[in-house]
Amino acid sequence: MKSTRLIRGIAVFSAAIILIAACRQDNRKDESSAEAQAGAVKSALNTILERGTIRVGTTGDFNPFSFKDPETGEYKGHDIELVKKLAADIGVEVEWVATDWKNLVSGVAAGKYDITTGASYNMGRAKTAGYTLPVIQVGTVPMTLKKNVSKFQSWEDIDKADVTVAVTLGTVFEDQAKALFNLAQIKAVESPARDYQEVLAGRVPVSITSTFEASKLADTYEELAIVPVNAPRFQNAIGILVSQDDQILINYINVWITMQRYGGFLAELSTKWLPSLEF
Repeated sequence: MKSTRLIRGIAVFSAAIILIAACRQDNRKDESSAEAQAGAVKSALNTILERGTIRVGTTGDFNPFSFKDPETGEYKGHDIELVKKLAADIGVEVEWVATDWKNLVSGVAAGKYDITTGASYNMGRAKTAGYTLPVIQVGTVPMTLKKNVSKFQSWEDIDKADVTVAVTLGTVFEDQAKALFNLAQIKAVESPARDYQEVLAGRVPVSITSTFEASKLADTYEELAIVPVNAPRFQNAIGILVSQDDQILINYINVWITMQRYGGFLAELSTKWLPSLEF
C-alpha cells in the first residue's frame, strides 16, 4: 500500500515538474516571439516617419548627379531631384548631410544618414552597406586635355608605363582603373579634390569617370575632351545606399523605384539631366 502511494506521489510530482517546465518553455517562446516581432519592425523607415525628415548623404561634387549651384549653394542634379521626389512621396522633408566618396559607405553604415544619393554597385561597398534596385546604368570613359587627344585614341594608348591615370579616392573608378590598366600608373586623389582637376592642372594626362560626368565636364571646361575610345568600359548599375540590415527600408524604396520606373518618372529624369553619348 505504501509502495502504491509512493509511486502515485512520484507520478504526481513528476507531472507537476513537467507542467512547470512546459509553462516556462511557453513563456520563453512568447518572449522570443515578442523580441523577434520587435526586431522585425525596427527600421529607419519608422524613425523617418516619426522625425518628419529623411537624412540623405551626398558628395555634391558629381555633376549631373549631385552638385552645388555656385550661385545659391543649393544641391542640384539627377539624384537630388530623385531623392526630393522620394521624400515628397513618403511625406517628409529632406535633410542633406555632406559627405565624401571615401566616407560614403561608412557614413550610412554608422547611421549618420538614412540613405545616400546614387552610388555605383560595387562588391566592396556591398560588404558593409545595402543597395536598392538600380535607378540608372552608366559606363566609364577616359578624359584628357584636347591638346593631348592625338596621343590617346584608345584604351590601349592609355595603358602605357609612362602614363598616369587619375581617379577620385573611394569611387568605383579607383577599382576600375586597377582592372583596366596593367602598365599605367594610377593616382588616387582625395576629396574635395577631383580626378579631372589633375588633368586640368597638367599633373596627369588622363582621368576616368562616368560617361555622363565626362560629357558635362567637356561642356564646362573647353580644355577637356573625352578620349575617343571605341566604347565605354563597364556598365555600372547605380542605386541608393541603405543600411545593410534594414531590409524594411530597402524593400520600401525598391517598391517606390519600381513604381517610378513603370510610371515614367525615371525616364523623364534621365532625359532632363543625363546627356546621351554616341560611340
